[in-house]
Amino acid sequence: MALPLWLQYLLVALAVLASAAVVMRKQFPNATRRLRLMLALPLARPGRPKWMHALARRIAPPVQGGGKECGGCSGCD
Repeated sequence: MALPLWLQYLLVALAVLASAAVVMRKQFPNATRRLRLMLALPLARPGRPKWMHALARRIAPPVQGGGKECGGCSGCD
């Protein structure tokens, strides 16, 4: 049983997007962090519905922790 051609294209496109996301996160972590912030900030504005705030919290990158001595270089593991 063969899949319809449009479904095959959709599956290939999803695989390419997933691969690009993995490469982006591994090779360009700062750019990925900025992109996630740019996507999350408009959703988190005051007056937005609760579901948008929840989506913004899921999209937003994790908070970078650091003590008083931390310069923000993200070199800590």
